[in-house]
Amino acid sequence: MSSILPRRRAARRMMIGGMALCLAMLAGCTDEGSGPVTVSVIGSPNDFTRPLERLPGPGAKLFLEATAQGLVAFDAGGEILPALAQRWIVEDDGRSYIFRLRRANWPDGSRVTAKDVERILMSRIESLRRLDPDGPLDAVRDVVAMTGEVIEIRLAAPRPYLLQMLAQPQMAILSREGGTGPYRTELRNRTWVLTPVDRPTNEEGEELPLPAWQTRVLRTERAALAVMRFQQGKAALVLGGRFSDLPLLVPAGVDRDAVRIDPVRGLLGLAITGKGKLLDDDGVRRAINMTIDRSQLPAMFPLGGWATTEQILPMQLDLPVPPAQPDWSNLAIEDRRAQAQAVMTRWRSDHGDPPALRIALPDGAGATMLFGLIRHDLGLIGLPAERVSLDKEADLRLVDEVAAYDSALWYLGRIGCARKVHCSAEADAQLQAASLASSGEERMARVAQAEALMQAHNGFIALGAPVRWSLVADRLNGFLPSPRARHPLNHLFRSTN
Repeated sequence: MSSILPRRRAARRMMIGGMALCLAMLAGCTDEGSGPVTVSVIGSPNDFTRPLERLPGPGAKLFLEATAQGLVAFDAGGEILPALAQRWIVEDDGRSYIFRLRRANWPDGSRVTAKDVERILMSRIESLRRLDPDGPLDAVRDVVAMTGEVIEIRLAAPRPYLLQMLAQPQMAILSREGGTGPYRTELRNRTWVLTPVDRPTNEEGEELPLPAWQTRVLRTERAALAVMRFQQGKAALVLGGRFSDLPLLVPAGVDRDAVRIDPVRGLLGLAITGKGKLLDDDGVRRAINMTIDRSQLPAMFPLGGWATTEQILPMQLDLPVPPAQPDWSNLAIEDRRAQAQAVMTRWRSDHGDPPALRIALPDGAGATMLFGLIRHDLGLIGLPAERVSLDKEADLRLVDEVAAYDSALWYLGRIGCARKVHCSAEADAQLQAASLASSGEERMARVAQAEALMQAHNGFIALGAPVRWSLVADRLNGFLPSPRARHPLNHLFRSTN
């Protein structure tokens, strides 16, 4: 009898808590000022159901950082903070990172151990190294569980951006049943309800009622629906906005003060992914790159402070010298196009009319506008173009990603040979040599040589910085524009969530 009563009390508390949550959710649909925080993420439902497969989509990133934290995480300002690891030390001149895990449980209630983390983390590292073979994880020799609560990452050489890489959603510590929080999830009527894993308790250890504002209600949907829901007061936050959906905001009448632009760096441009006589021709790739008039883009996508670019790297970053500029960057657009037309005239005389270039772009009015510009400019030099979706084979494919870490290596790796981009074998050899360099100075000197070779190869057509925007209700007084485009759901209020 004594064991039954506690179970009944627990069941009654769960029932009362569930009823309170349902009532709060209903209230939140009509009164966003006091209910749970309803969040619309621009994307697909698969971003939440298969997040690891859907990276780097914004919905997948958000869901993973909310439900399956890694050892460390980014805060709202883009700085590293503890997550599954409560603290860490760096030893052996940057060759050893030792993390002490905080007490955490899997969704089934079992304890997370250092052995669990060792196995999952090493699997994540091996997977990421295949896509970014020259990045900060290239030097990882081993991940070792030293005790039940301490784990060590051992490196062959120092890597200054290791923590930034460990904070990526790809490094989430995730089992088949789910992750360790900071939120638990429940699917209700095609929306996800997130409640904090760590709950306040009274002196008897009983959980206290959860304030409605600590609950998050998530859905993924098309940009137009997300904007409309925000305008109707049915969502307090819209995340995942990109350049392709930016033209929706003005006709929707969105208050300018509600729009927050993240000051991100990364890549926005077209990677040449096709093969064959046309795109294997160095002169043709150069002609494509120089003929696109980037000066038209700011008028198409008016954003304060947004700038176009012709370079792969936005700035010097960790290179020992400034990044290389295209050899045509000082030419007027008319002179560039005259040279490009001459190249295509030669190619046509040797090979006949070129095939239409397939340009892979996302949906959205902004992408339609961008395709119109590209098709017009390529047409001026006699190159036809057709638009295809991102899941189709393409000759040029849009890359629109925020840099995962602040190194030239991220930029070069994202458009390198491992990503099936038309790449320079010489540049790839320099990057491989950089991984084996005996000093940091030699390593970055080789990276600088690789950067110059990749810029000259014209395998990537840089257009500008990525665009990331959100719609934010006044009540979310803790929301901050993020240089990483990361907005943790437990950092939306100034008070501690």
